[in-house]
Amino acid sequence: MPDFDPRRTRRAVRRGLVRTVVSVLAVLALVAVVVTEGASLVQTRGDRERRMTDVLGTAFKMYNPAYLVTNDPCCETTPVSMSFQVSARPMGPAGAWPGGSQTYSISQDFFGRVGRLPLGHTANTRLSQSLFNVGTTLGRKEEAKQVLARLPADLSALAVVEFERPLGEAEFEAFVRRHGSCAERVVYERRPGSLPITWGFDYWTDPADIREGDVTDEVCRGGLPQFRAWVGLLRDHDDANLRSFDLSLKRLREASRAGLAHAYVDQLSSVRELRELLKDSQVRTIRLADVAFDLDRPHP
Repeated sequence: MPDFDPRRTRRAVRRGLVRTVVSVLAVLALVAVVVTEGASLVQTRGDRERRMTDVLGTAFKMYNPAYLVTNDPCCETTPVSMSFQVSARPMGPAGAWPGGSQTYSISQDFFGRVGRLPLGHTANTRLSQSLFNVGTTLGRKEEAKQVLARLPADLSALAVVEFERPLGEAEFEAFVRRHGSCAERVVYERRPGSLPITWGFDYWTDPADIREGDVTDEVCRGGLPQFRAWVGLLRDHDDANLRSFDLSLKRLREASRAGLAHAYVDQLSSVRELRELLKDSQVRTIRLADVAFDLDRPHP
């Protein structure tokens, strides 16, 4: 046997430790990659990415009917969650200078449960409050008439038009066409004192995807067929997440099946046009949410 060499032994021990550390780190890195990529593949399997934006992205818009919301492409994944970004800005009268948008994150955990939601009831805009008041005795027709009478006629307005009785699809389309109105949001549920189910053409289609020619066509008619198609893709297991958005599968199915318009949000009419609209016997009242001068329109 060779003589014992302490220096050589120390070098051998150091080389062994280095090889062991390198091997362990390589294994840990490989495990981390496998876990991360594996979790991502599990979470995005099938059509989960598309379905996440279809269900949660649309439900978020229904949760915030007083905002114009745009969904970013899905999704960002971690080993325990999946998320996408949304941009939201408050609705205002047409022609008014648009408010700035804010970006928020919508996420669901590994098991598909939605995380804490931004905005919602805490947004507390005047438009959302007007929707809360649909079906109540607040803001009667005579009061609305007095409010409109004291405002300049050429102001652009954002308002909720409520009907004496809910209108079916054909009746509603005829009403909108007769008055030349545009229904940005349609209230398909009577729920006084709470946020009712609304639907807008941009709920399942981002505003950027709407062509200019659509504005006087499908966009202004409430999109009931589109609403029914969206409800049709929902499954029983979606109910838990929908309740986080102050919705339920039962209410959505009942509202889409009935297809009755209780009110609608008008973003394009002037105060003058709302005065004429209020004279219609089918209109119960009009609730103003905002008014503004169109700074780009010359004074008549």
